[in-house]
Parts: sequence; structure tokens; C-alpha cells
Amino acid sequence: MTGSRPNLSRRIQLFQNGYLERLTVLSAAGFVVLWAMALPAIAIVGVITAPTVWALLFVFLGLVVWTIVEYVLHRFIFHFEPQSALLKQAIFVIHGNHHADPNDPLRNLMPPIVSLSVGGLIWLLSLWGFGLIGTWFFLGFMVGYVAYDLVHYACHQFPMKGRVARAVKRHHMRHHHFKVGGNYAITGMIWDRVFSTRISSSRKA
Repeated sequence: MTGSRPNLSRRIQLFQNGYLERLTVLSAAGFVVLWAMALPAIAIVGVITAPTVWALLFVFLGLVVWTIVEYVLHRFIFHFEPQSALLKQAIFVIHGNHHADPNDPLRNLMPPIVSLSVGGLIWLLSLWGFGLIGTWFFLGFMVGYVAYDLVHYACHQFPMKGRVARAVKRHHMRHHHFKVGGNYAITGMIWDRVFSTRISSSRKA
């Protein structure tokens, strides 16, 4: 594992092992294909194991919880500044490399080795917390995650036209380019207002 950054013409190397390195990248097409299959599969499991009139409510609850989790992870985990060299390397692998090279199209989306394994754990926790209806909560949570990753990808790879799209991109670009911490949310920008971490155009230092 390394935190070194090669010249700008090369991708940042996260692992010395080539196989592990390949697991850290994912194309937009691969992401879309993966979740175009996975999300309907989760919904089918919900229909089979927990048919209920409360399904949409639990999906909505999962979406809301995702936005909070997104904010908390980004603020307190991804931008954690540890003293340990090993933890510093881990944070760089998790998120620091994205700030070092924010427009790498193959690292703007979470690779399946992470999203599927963590997603499986969240599914188990959802079932433990809510019973079989937890699958609907999990579906909402993962829909929120997929929306977040696609919006994040678009912020870095597309011009983002339209009033709302431009506002979302501006919000995220300030997180990358201003010299203050903030704008941790993408799909749940309201939390930056709630917790006073929104970066305004006047906050540059």
C-alpha cells in the first residue's frame, strides 16, 4: 500500500499488488450495469419476503437515513486526520486519493469490493433492526447511495447544466477547492446547513 502520487499522466497507485489495484477502479458503465441488476433484485426480495403497505414508507426512511450517513461518513471518517501512519494510509486509500486526483473517472465511483460488502452488512443490520421489512429500508438506503455516487460522478465528469444541477456541482466543488472544511454532503445538502458546515462564496480561508 502506498500514498505516493505519480505524475499527472498516471493514476495514483494505492496498492503494490496489481490485482488489488484493479479492484479499486470502476467505470461508469460497470457501475450502472451492476446497480441496474442489484436494486431490482433487492426489490424482488422485498416483494417475496415482506409484502406490505408500509414498503414505500420504509424505502423513504432508508433514503433519509442514507443522506445522514453520507454526511457523517464524509465529515468524520473520510476527513479524519489520524496520527498513525497506518491510519493515514488507510484514509488516503478510502478518500484521500480522490482529493489528490478528483477527476479520475475510474475512481469517482465506489468499487464493488467495497459497496457490495458494506451493503451486505447494512442489509443484515436492517433485517436485525426491522425484521423482514428491513429489506425495504435497505432498498431505500441503497437507492440513496446509488444516486449519491452518480451525482458525485456527474459533478466531476460533466458540466452539469440546469439550475439545480449547477447548484449541486458548485456545492461540491467548493468542498474540493476552498481552503476550509465543509460541504460534506452531496445528495443531502440540507445537512451542511443544519450542522453549519456549508461553505458560502465568502468563505475561502
